[in-house]
Amino acid sequence: MITHEQEISLEERISTHHHAIDTLLTSLQTALIGQSYLCQRLLMGLLTHGHILVEGVPGLAKTTAIKALSCALDASFSRVQFTPDLLPADVTGTQVYHPNDHTFHVKKGPIFANLVLADEINRAPAKTQSSLLEAMQEQQITIGDQTHALPNPFLVMATQNPVEQEGTYPLPEAEVDRFIMKVQVNYPTEEEEVQIIQLMEGNNHQWPKPCLSLQQIKDMQATMNDIHMEERLYQYIVHLVWCSRDPKKYGLADLQPLIHYGASPRASIFFAKAARANAFLKGRSYITPQDIKDVGMDILRHRIIISYEAEAQNITSEHIIQQLFDTIPVP
Repeated sequence: MITHEQEISLEERISTHHHAIDTLLTSLQTALIGQSYLCQRLLMGLLTHGHILVEGVPGLAKTTAIKALSCALDASFSRVQFTPDLLPADVTGTQVYHPNDHTFHVKKGPIFANLVLADEINRAPAKTQSSLLEAMQEQQITIGDQTHALPNPFLVMATQNPVEQEGTYPLPEAEVDRFIMKVQVNYPTEEEEVQIIQLMEGNNHQWPKPCLSLQQIKDMQATMNDIHMEERLYQYIVHLVWCSRDPKKYGLADLQPLIHYGASPRASIFFAKAARANAFLKGRSYITPQDIKDVGMDILRHRIIISYEAEAQNITSEHIIQQLFDTIPVP
């Protein structure tokens, strides 16, 4: 039970952080037009110790978004272009032999940064894709017989191109499940595209100045953990996830042949974390059912594996997710 004094303290902390977040998002808009949704999702990933999978055609400023965020946070940033010939050691690092003293020294790879862009991750084979698993799950990398901690905060944003399928390797379900969200990035509006042209044509593009420190992000992570969530909302999340596994139990028998695999328990955990982050970004000290709905599509989109029958009927996981939300009673 949260006492009155603790509630006041939490409200004050959230109010202070909310002002800092508004400043950050405003700063990002100077370098990035039309991708405010992606920026908010990246910020959610940072606050929840999660990672983001982004899908969209080339040229939608996905790289610009994470690079602008690193500038605004004064955080270290690295970009890895995933290709068929990329090796796991090219991502994590390796041991290098020094002939002068006849010893091996660790040369750290680009994964050792606060913000890491894994660009076109599905162009590398599974062996290289899996090099991210330990980093994403445990925030550490093992090189030889030594384990090295990664920076904190730490975020991986992986991108994949939905158009070009030739020469790509679909991500294994075990790795996809480790991304807290899968965000689909769409084209900007006509008005936004005019602004983009004007910004780039006049050589006026500038990266944002640092306006938020990494320590402030850590403080936000600690504050966010104190946000109140009622027991009935935990139950709401579990009902949504269980409905994806056994829709017949919830009166959706017609969905049973359309779902090959439902969401894993990790979906329930990430649901709660993302809903907490959503409430935090809106400046609230408590979670509502709408917070769960706001993040639901991005949490479940890549976790509900549809069957061949669903593909034949052009039914996507988004259609199924919408039916889950339409069916499960809101507490």
